[in-house]
Amino acid sequence: MRSRPDLSFSQIWNMCFGFLGIQFGFALQTANISRIFQTLGAPLEQIPVLWVAAPITGLVVQPIIGYCSDRTWTRLGRRRPYFLGGALLATLALLWMPHAGTLWTAAMLLWLMDGTFNVAMEPFRAFVADQLPERQRPQGYLLQSFFIGVGAVIASMLPWLLAQVGVNNMASGDGLPDTLRYAFYTGAAVMLGAVSWTVLRTREYAPEELQAFDTVPAMALPDLRGIWRNGATWLLTGIGAALAIHHLELRQEAYLLAGGLAVYGLLLIGYNAALALRPALQSRRGMLGHVLGDLHVMPAAMRQLAWVQLFSWFALFSMWIYATAAVAQVQYGTTDPHSVTFNEAGNWVGVLFAAYNGCAALAAFVIPRMVRRWGLRASHLVNLWLGGAGLASFVFIRDPDWLLLPMVGVGFAWASILALPYAMLSDNLPAAKMGVYMGIFNFFIVIPQLVAASVLGELLKRCFHDEPVWALVVGGASLFVAGLCTLRVRCASG
Repeated sequence: MRSRPDLSFSQIWNMCFGFLGIQFGFALQTANISRIFQTLGAPLEQIPVLWVAAPITGLVVQPIIGYCSDRTWTRLGRRRPYFLGGALLATLALLWMPHAGTLWTAAMLLWLMDGTFNVAMEPFRAFVADQLPERQRPQGYLLQSFFIGVGAVIASMLPWLLAQVGVNNMASGDGLPDTLRYAFYTGAAVMLGAVSWTVLRTREYAPEELQAFDTVPAMALPDLRGIWRNGATWLLTGIGAALAIHHLELRQEAYLLAGGLAVYGLLLIGYNAALALRPALQSRRGMLGHVLGDLHVMPAAMRQLAWVQLFSWFALFSMWIYATAAVAQVQYGTTDPHSVTFNEAGNWVGVLFAAYNGCAALAAFVIPRMVRRWGLRASHLVNLWLGGAGLASFVFIRDPDWLLLPMVGVGFAWASILALPYAMLSDNLPAAKMGVYMGIFNFFIVIPQLVAASVLGELLKRCFHDEPVWALVVGGASLFVAGLCTLRVRCASG
């Protein structure tokens, strides 16, 4: 068994450059979608459920794309056809979003954008693991973080920059201000251009070459004993959650989470019943069977990292949903989404998002030193706690300019979240299942988003008097918990 050869910095650069375009589009979405929803008439408590389409799309799309890309080989290679196809569809979605004249049109376009971003993005994680030897994977994932940071800085600031040069920043008669329109047009061009660069300037190893490089033994058929018990547990948990939601009279969107748990349980029970009736299905599983079986027997390191991801992404989603409303209310003193002041606050949140992404781009050069000195787990813990302190500080700051300071901590956390869990995970996965397991790993990004969308609105109403800044404080606490969970991870990377 031979190891992958080291790649030059320029080769790794070309591999990761496409993330610049993907994150440009993603940053336009995260920084502006809540603002667009409010501009088109959504009340504050409705915003989380409007965001639900995005994580549900990722939950479905990423494991499918991972499974398919593991089994693809074309003239463009294994992962690159998905980069290009996703980028083309995402470009169309970005061009269409500025013409969303109604709230539900915007919600539909959020679903379309997130789905196409996931098609382009999911294989990039497996692409790095395919191409790089273990010792270079942290560098590859951190270079992805660098491009994510650079793309997000420009995209997040773009409406504010356009307003500075005189572009109209007030909502027009048919919905959105010109600053947002031109920002989304620019995002479409950057998305297609950056991903095309990676597609045209890289190569891929053929499947048989990857098998020769593989240092993790190929996984035998999974031991599915007990899968029905897991299914029954999840089904009963979902039913119990639904009954609790009904008893406590929580918002209707909370049923989405309960329903998801119950559906997963039913899928496991149904798959177990199918195996009992036709044992041959164990060796001739389709896509759903592969995903369910691989999820049931996922590596121990992946189970441990799941908790880290759950708390990390809950915090990020809290920030993305409520940052604009929180800053407008606390630092700018307004709750009117049609006012000049609110739109100024929205633009400033874009600058803050640019700041944390800029810090993330710089952190991508600092974190490797941390890893060499402290290891992956301790470095990730420190970075998550820096982000937690940053989010929690929003409740104490009154001058919007001073909000730039906590964005430094959020930037380090963001860079670390985008890189170190994948570095820890990839060393524990076989090459033949790299794509599908990277897709399954996305479940632990999507599930906390569903939790956030289901419970944050109710939490603000019942506990925090509809003051959205407390959602950021809850997010900060979640990052502290994620850091503690990192200490439980046991993996080859240390």
